[in-house]
Amino acid sequence: MSKGRRLKEEPKKRKHRGLKVFTVIVVILIVAILCAYYFVVGKLDLINHQEINKDNLAINNSTNEELKGYRNIAIFGIDSRAEDDYGEGNRSDCIIIASINQDTNDVKLVSVYRDTYVQIEGHGLDKITHAYSYGGPELALNTLNSNLDLNIEEFVTVNWKAVADAVDLLGGVTIDIDSSEIKQINKYVNETAKSTGKTAKRVTKSGEQTLNGVQAVTYARIRKTSGGDYKRAERMRTVVEAMADVAKTKSLTELNKIADEILPEISTNINSADILSLIPTALSFNIKESIGWPYETKGYSKNGWYGVPVTLKTNVEKLHEEVFEQDDYEPSETVEEINEKIKNRTGYTLDTSEVTNTTIY
Repeated sequence: MSKGRRLKEEPKKRKHRGLKVFTVIVVILIVAILCAYYFVVGKLDLINHQEINKDNLAINNSTNEELKGYRNIAIFGIDSRAEDDYGEGNRSDCIIIASINQDTNDVKLVSVYRDTYVQIEGHGLDKITHAYSYGGPELALNTLNSNLDLNIEEFVTVNWKAVADAVDLLGGVTIDIDSSEIKQINKYVNETAKSTGKTAKRVTKSGEQTLNGVQAVTYARIRKTSGGDYKRAERMRTVVEAMADVAKTKSLTELNKIADEILPEISTNINSADILSLIPTALSFNIKESIGWPYETKGYSKNGWYGVPVTLKTNVEKLHEEVFEQDDYEPSETVEEINEKIKNRTGYTLDTSEVTNTTIY
């Protein structure tokens, strides 16, 4: 990030715009919800299954016990250019934690901002987006668990090409383009086209219009406008919502074709049996709340720009109170230790003035 870029204050908390379909369902179970058991099994075989060592996920016994009533799944959107590249070397530009209350089927979605300053095992303090690049989904889960006191063992990963292909197979998505976004879309649309092996087409006007796959992916990745990374997270949700709305209008034959094309472009460690176990309750999932994390941050520039949780401890406390209804939550010793490292490195404490959600553009 250049030093000339400016910080812009954002609201402390952003609500998602009525996301109708749980993201995991969109990318994995879109066919399963509508089809018979035997048909689903055949489709699930198309998914890329990636095993990870659960002993390396930094889940402590206390956290596991406290969160045993929740199924937490990490969803990574990575900047991979290659069709079958889901591992190390790719940054996770989109990080969403889907937390399912297994007693009520209520779902809460937590977007973790990519520039958040955290501890990455073996790499010190760094942006959380780099954890996936350094060590794939295993290190990314380790980072989420150790910094946020979570017990995530499952992940789903998609890349640029998967989203672009899905949008094209759906026939495009309707998005309302702001005039400030046109320049940024056209600036990067050729790069997206090259990365996905598709043809670039420029956006020539603002307003509501149908975007193809390359345009939709480029739109979702914009962050050099007002709102920066926080606005980009919103754009990603907008594209997913638009895709879900179109998918619900498609016939079984059309969905079958889409599944054949898209499922091989998804990577996950959730096995077929576990995916099938979600099907009976999938339609009863209720999106109760969606939040952005951290709640309070302050910008920090040193060989780049970082969003520092101020403080990590209080942000983790608030997360557990809001998502898991744990009143008076006391963070683990690990979080306490990381909290002190961040404070010592940045000098930011709760007494620091102008502590807000900030981003760069």
